[in-house]
Amino acid sequence: MSAVTNSLWASLPVPALIVDAEDRIRDVNPAAETFLNASRRSLEGHPVWDKIFVDAPLEDAFSRIREGHSALFVNSVDVGTGSRKPVSCDVQIAPLADKPDHVLVLLENRELAGRLDRAMSSKSAAKSAIGMAEMLAHEIKNPLAGITGAAQLISMSASGEERELTDLIVAETRRILKLLEQVEEFGNVRPPERRAVNIHDVLDRTRKLAAMGFAAHMEIEDDYDPSLPPAWGDPDQLSQVFLNLLKNAAEAGRAGGTIRLRTFYELSLKVRRRDGTQGAVPLQVEVIDDGPGIPPEIAGDIFEPFVSGRENGTGLGLALISKIIADHEGWIAVDSVPGRTVFRISLPIAPREATP
Repeated sequence: MSAVTNSLWASLPVPALIVDAEDRIRDVNPAAETFLNASRRSLEGHPVWDKIFVDAPLEDAFSRIREGHSALFVNSVDVGTGSRKPVSCDVQIAPLADKPDHVLVLLENRELAGRLDRAMSSKSAAKSAIGMAEMLAHEIKNPLAGITGAAQLISMSASGEERELTDLIVAETRRILKLLEQVEEFGNVRPPERRAVNIHDVLDRTRKLAAMGFAAHMEIEDDYDPSLPPAWGDPDQLSQVFLNLLKNAAEAGRAGGTIRLRTFYELSLKVRRRDGTQGAVPLQVEVIDDGPGIPPEIAGDIFEPFVSGRENGTGLGLALISKIIADHEGWIAVDSVPGRTVFRISLPIAPREATP
């Protein structure tokens, strides 16, 4: 390959393989190495169907593609590798122009694309909710203050059952005011002041706070990749994100349950920035709990404002997290089944000039 071709091959954001006339792997790009969890050297020369398991009859398709010199597209098939569970992918197969007996195989992870779409949708919904939240909080707080004051005046001359009713009015209006304060907090998050941040320092700080307070009844474990480069973020806002996620995990978990914090690096993930360009978000943080999971009826809307799986939840916590991560040009996703819920945060790394 020429230098330009090598650069394009290495830059492809989706896993790509070149398969020879005997259906053996001749080359893979870096994204495919990540997807297959194997190096190019260990894959080269092996039969492709020993390394990839596709829930579709593609063995004969290779012969038809070589004979007809035309591409084949297969949508929404499960692709496994032996070392990871199958994921839904769109598979594209095409003959190479300079080597017609060789074929190019592209694997596009539909699950990842769906997560990115949901993250972008949640980001838009959170922004739309901010204006409404600020307006409602401002308009409702003033009359509530009047109601509280009137109820307190009435209670001064009331007795017995009447005083119980006025006390109820005061208690409920205070509860609503507290909710409105949370709504105002949701609408007043400042833009992040980003700098190079050791994400493990942030996680350790929030882990200690959780262990001494709301998560004291649970075991918190860590599984860190010590080689991670610094993240590009606001440490205070990231602390707020991880504290909220730990609190959710603790409230969902049982006494004696486990929360696991995991970090790792995944080079293939990219998101679209506000200016339309793509940005890499290779730094991954997962908060994993062994609670009952997210109710299926709200799982697809969990990052939307005012959607909550708890009886007394406001539905603003995860929407606020989604907004903060979007402001960091990252993305957030969740996988949940009974007994295992994983919130995954993907963040950009700090630019080289910002790293001491």
